[in-house]
Amino acid sequence: MPRHADNATRIRSTTILSVRRDGLVALGGDGQVSLGDSIVKADAVKVRRLHKGQVLCGFAGSAADAFALLERFEGKLEQFKGSTKRAAIELAKEWRTDRVLRRLESMIAAADKECSLIISGSGDVIEPTDGILAIGSGGTSALAAARALLAHSSLDARGIAETALRIAGEINVYANTNITIETL
Repeated sequence: MPRHADNATRIRSTTILSVRRDGLVALGGDGQVSLGDSIVKADAVKVRRLHKGQVLCGFAGSAADAFALLERFEGKLEQFKGSTKRAAIELAKEWRTDRVLRRLESMIAAADKECSLIISGSGDVIEPTDGILAIGSGGTSALAAARALLAHSSLDARGIAETALRIAGEINVYANTNITIETL
C-alpha cells in the first residue's frame, strides 16, 4: 500500500478550517507545529494566499511536503487561468501518479469565491456540500463546531472559523489557539 493512502488518519498536526456564509469565505489554521509528542513551534502560519490573492490555501501534514505541493498548485492555477477546481484536479492526478509526489504526506484545503476543496495525495478532490471543510488532527472538532455555529448563530464566516478553530485548539493536543485567518 502506498504511504499516502492513509494520510487522513495519520496526519496528527494542525487544524485547517474553511467556512462559507453570505457570499464570504474564511480559511484559517492554528499555529502549532508538533514533532512527535513535543510542541516545537506555536506560531506557524499554515494559511496562504495564492494566485494574486484570489485563492486561499491551508495545509496539514509535513510542512516541507506542503510547500512543495503549494508551489505546484500555484503553477496549476497559473496554467488553468485561476480555475481552482481544474487546478486541484490536475494537482491531485499528478500527486497520485508521480513517483516522487505520491510519497508526500500532506493535505491541502483550498477556497476561492466559488468553491472550497480538499485535495489529497490519494487523488481526492472533495467539495463539501455545506461549504465547510476541515483537515488535520483537529479537523473533526473544528468541523463539528463550525456546523453548529453556522446553524445556530449569526456570526459571519470569519467569526465562525475563528470560534470553531479556538474550540478545536482547546480540545486537540496537536492544535492550539494561535490562529491565522484569511477571507475573500
